Amino acid sequence: MKIVTLSVAGQQAVKQRALDAFSGKRRGAHISFASADLLWKVLTAKRWELLKAMAGGGAMTLREAARRAERDVKAVHGDVHALLAAGVLRKTAEGKIEFPFDAVHVDFVLKAA
Repeated sequence: MKIVTLSVAGQQAVKQRALDAFSGKRRGAHISFASADLLWKVLTAKRWELLKAMAGGGAMTLREAARRAERDVKAVHGDVHALLAAGVLRKTAEGKIEFPFDAVHVDFVLKAA
């Protein structure tokens, strides 16, 4: 099973993961956000539903993603572009979109203000 970890991490943590990767330490797929607010801004409820519908499905057209999510193509179009910009979705050489993971693990700590 291919799992991606979504986390809130500062620049130093991201640099350390990159250094670990270059030195051969395997840490799995990871997508970091600068803040919890940004994570929740990018990953809205509708976008979570879209990721759930696409998980493990391979590369697909936008129309197929909308069909799987049982949503309007135009609405999914905006969500897909936001997720592409955030690096959560990928675009294939053929122009299809994919979420190349079977599952998502979310990892962050909520602290008092």
